[in-house]
Amino acid sequence: MIYPSARAVFLIVLGAPVAAVIGAVAPGAWAIGIAWSALVAFLTIVDGMMAARAGDIVLHVADTAEVGGEMRVGISATYTSAMKPRKVYARCAVDKRLSHDGTLSFTLEQEDSSNNWHGDVQAVPSRRGTGRIETIWLRWYGPMALAWRQVQRSAQRDIAVLPNVAAVRSPSVQLFMKDAVFGLLARRFRGDGSEFEALSDYQPGMDRRAIDWKGSARHSKLLAKEYDTERNNQIVFALDCGSSMCEPIDGLPRIDRCVSAALLTSYVALKSGDRTSLFSFAAKPRTHTPFFTGSRNFFRMQKEAAVIDYLPQESNFTLALSTLATKLQRRSLIIIFTDFTDPTSAELMVEAVGRLISRHLVLFVVMEDSELTELRDAPPESSEAVAESVTAQALLDQKKLVVSKLKHIGVDVIEASHKDIGTRLINNYLRIKRRGQI
Repeated sequence: MIYPSARAVFLIVLGAPVAAVIGAVAPGAWAIGIAWSALVAFLTIVDGMMAARAGDIVLHVADTAEVGGEMRVGISATYTSAMKPRKVYARCAVDKRLSHDGTLSFTLEQEDSSNNWHGDVQAVPSRRGTGRIETIWLRWYGPMALAWRQVQRSAQRDIAVLPNVAAVRSPSVQLFMKDAVFGLLARRFRGDGSEFEALSDYQPGMDRRAIDWKGSARHSKLLAKEYDTERNNQIVFALDCGSSMCEPIDGLPRIDRCVSAALLTSYVALKSGDRTSLFSFAAKPRTHTPFFTGSRNFFRMQKEAAVIDYLPQESNFTLALSTLATKLQRRSLIIIFTDFTDPTSAELMVEAVGRLISRHLVLFVVMEDSELTELRDAPPESSEAVAESVTAQALLDQKKLVVSKLKHIGVDVIEASHKDIGTRLINNYLRIKRRGQI
């Protein structure tokens, strides 16, 4: 496809005022302006015909990407004609998951003195699911820059946008989990569990509550109890994917922030020998995976988390938590990721959680709302700002009241920013495991 450039359009249009000026000065020579426009139009066609011809066009992109992470999209093109373009402009029509405006634009540069041109751009997927690159357009100037030559190719390339597990690959987590990698020898691990293992000599630094006073009196020396570290505990990550969790926080939906924190903790749990499962719900229960064991199944957890959808529905905590309770046959740690929207749903949620804690250990994870905090702390420069500040304070007080009710019935609550919930959740999980509460 050939079409005129902005320069060609300007020069063609310039013929009209030129014809008007010449017609005013010399009425018989007004056709010079028309001839000028016709000449430029002819040169534009010639320039488009002389432009370089594209050969093979190859799209370079990975099959998978992580939501909120960097993804490189590149294009390589070859030009077979003797006339080479100075610069090639590329544009890709993509899914809204890969780009907010549905396009990716960048330029291709020549690689050394070869006939190959290459360029790439960084994209940041904003939602999980299957993203698609549908069409590729390349265009370049002719030698006189009067015409564009454009080619269009159908790409139809699917990219699986998975949950972000960058925190799992961080050096700090890998160093932390280094001691959790076990070999082939069957060994018993002694720690701060709840199952009594043996008595040993008390050493400075041990917990004084572990001293066995009766045994120490019989043996005339201080003895401390050692416990066998429990494994094979059941950890359930219950994710609310309703309307309140689909709202963005720092560019990503809350549910994606929670999925990343859940996967980070599940990685630690799988490495520690426990069993993990995913459960999602909105107006009704959605996803319920079997329990996975061993770090080799972490990728299966990531794939299951990738299909958790964004649902514009009010969450039904009563139905979801009662359904979950019927599916669990033994005591489990249930970690619920949610947000409180209104007092009515919050009361129903507290009531449903109250029926769970009689048999299971429940842990709530709630993200701090930075937008409400900013509105509350904003200077009262206008009546609208004062109204927003008062409303934000009321919502924060309501959230604080629900958190206090949960704590009152014996539920642990983690309330932190999205950057810290992963670390806070791991620390709480390890504390629960160390105390043998599951």
